[in-house]
Amino acid sequence: MRHDVKTTCVIGLDIGTTSTKAVVYREDGQLLGLGNVNYDLSTPRPAWAEQDPDEIFAAVLTALREAISHAGVEAGQIAAIGFSTAMHSLIAVDESGRPLTNLITWADNRSLEQTERLKREGLGKAIYQHTGTPIHPMSPLSKLIWMKEEDPETFQRAAKFISIKEYVLYKLFGEYVVDYSIASATGLFDIRRLDWYEPALEAAGITRDRLSLPVPTTHILRGIRSPYSTDIGISPETPFVVGASDGVLANLGVGAIRNGQLAVTIGTSGAVRSVVDRPLTDEQGRTFCYVLAENRWVIGGPTNNGGIALRWFRDQFGEKEGREAKERGLEAYDLMLEAASQVPAGAEGLLFLPYLSGERAPHWNAEARGSFFGIGLHHRREHFMRAVLEGILFSVYHVETVLRQLAGRSEEILASGGFARSAVWRQMMSDLFGYDLLVPQTHESSSFGAAVLAMQAVGMIGQLEEVERLVSIVERHQPNVANTAVYHQLFTMYEKLYEKNMDLFSQLASFQRQ
Repeated sequence: MRHDVKTTCVIGLDIGTTSTKAVVYREDGQLLGLGNVNYDLSTPRPAWAEQDPDEIFAAVLTALREAISHAGVEAGQIAAIGFSTAMHSLIAVDESGRPLTNLITWADNRSLEQTERLKREGLGKAIYQHTGTPIHPMSPLSKLIWMKEEDPETFQRAAKFISIKEYVLYKLFGEYVVDYSIASATGLFDIRRLDWYEPALEAAGITRDRLSLPVPTTHILRGIRSPYSTDIGISPETPFVVGASDGVLANLGVGAIRNGQLAVTIGTSGAVRSVVDRPLTDEQGRTFCYVLAENRWVIGGPTNNGGIALRWFRDQFGEKEGREAKERGLEAYDLMLEAASQVPAGAEGLLFLPYLSGERAPHWNAEARGSFFGIGLHHRREHFMRAVLEGILFSVYHVETVLRQLAGRSEEILASGGFARSAVWRQMMSDLFGYDLLVPQTHESSSFGAAVLAMQAVGMIGQLEEVERLVSIVERHQPNVANTAVYHQLFTMYEKLYEKNMDLFSQLASFQRQ
């Protein structure tokens, strides 16, 4: 169905780790159409995680074409296309822009040795304080040092080192530009001066001519190459707004743009983020600080163990719920959450450390391991289910306690991700954090954030705060004060459990590698 020719729309394009989504939005924020293309993640060696950049580029074209077709809009109705992409990706390309490597993703840990050396030498702390990117194998800085040492031939041949967004934009426009946001997630970019950080470039063994030109997140590119404009179904002069990273745009997409608003996402993993008006880094390097837009930075931390920990419990111990759910036409998760809701806050003294796949913020410890603590004869299956849910929430709350030290208390939580579909889990989060929790209607927060940033870039809105009138809140929770007191008492024990077992985690990790 074709929409009225007067309808003006914006497209938010989100290039993620598992798929690329293009979403067409009307200027009032209403979703008109969506295109989604999945692709694979390759693990050719232990700790490696790669993708084919040309497969992702093809997915971008297909997703845009499908979204426009699904929305039923004409080329002349598209006011702008905004970009969101996953952070920390790296591709080496030659003089002609052809890839010399696959896309090395954020999940790639091959540079662990180089990362640990940066930390030991003390250089890592100075780099973090200037760049806002934690010293971790996810960082392109660490990946470049690995390539310089382990694949020197490719390292020397490379004309440029770029992200997947830069690769897509170069293919479309023939220009190498990188937005301040993606640049600020490389470990190579000074988040205060908004330029490449020379000591980090020296550590990586490169000069700035081997990187793209940094530009604001509202920078506009026009004049897409004609074969692609025809293929997608847009005008060659359609403005492409370079946009930002998926993490900071997720904040914008749920309307968490003011001081005092906390965005919490729990999907497979988790993240806690807050917008601040100046760069803020943590003395202990526990949090990130990435650029969103002019005079706006996003601080926060990612956790490894969100819904993946609940899925593990379901797969290993949820056979009963699986059978019953199938009979009732439900999901096993629904029954697990229903059972957990019958158990008091705190699971009657049962604690779960959810570090099944190590942990990022705030510990940045790949050797952390999961455990149940406090098991008694009175504990039943539903106690363990409740403890898993609470353990995941404790891990994200731990990140919030660090953000509070940097930027002060928040007033409310904007919740997104798979967990936000559960009223039980949402109420538990509100109780633990002690904040009101709001659930926005939008499910594609990063793509909507990209669309909103594009709206500002082309003058459809004046200030980013206008996103609040475009985001509908569909659910609200207030904390149960009694439960908040219980959780804060248990959280102190949760922290001590990790601290007292750090040496054992390392010993166990070594044993498991034997």
